[in-house]
Amino acid sequence: MRLFAAAAFAALAACASGAAPDGTAQHQSLAAPTPADVATKVTPASDGQNVTVKKNTKFAVELVGTPTAGYLWRIVDKPVFLEPAGEYGGPTSSAQLEPGFAGGNHWEAFLFNVTGTGEGELRFQQGRAWEEGADGDGAVYSVYVFAEE
Repeated sequence: MRLFAAAAFAALAACASGAAPDGTAQHQSLAAPTPADVATKVTPASDGQNVTVKKNTKFAVELVGTPTAGYLWRIVDKPVFLEPAGEYGGPTSSAQLEPGFAGGNHWEAFLFNVTGTGEGELRFQQGRAWEEGADGDGAVYSVYVFAEE
């Protein structure tokens, strides 16, 4: 009976600590830390799709990258009605918040002010700036943006 009680107590303690029954920590995916004033955002799932935004609003593109390994997203082409308004980022997993964690994927996000109306492709490319071929060999992400009044 004591052995059963000890095993039950150990299992409860593991659950209370956020650990799995085998003692390993359980981690959750984290959403990008989108600023409150963003009216429209697109994510990696929007690659190749159309997006409609409103003039005089803020628009965000939230991509996942590996900046700790030097792989950074950069704007390759954008419509004239999108004005860069900053960047933000953050961890993609709660594991990255633990002491000693290094590396892993991170959110790399770009903010734009929608300054006019029109349509055009917004394209990004991922790569390491110091590597040969950095201007054409990395991953590509794009959305076709329609800006309305």
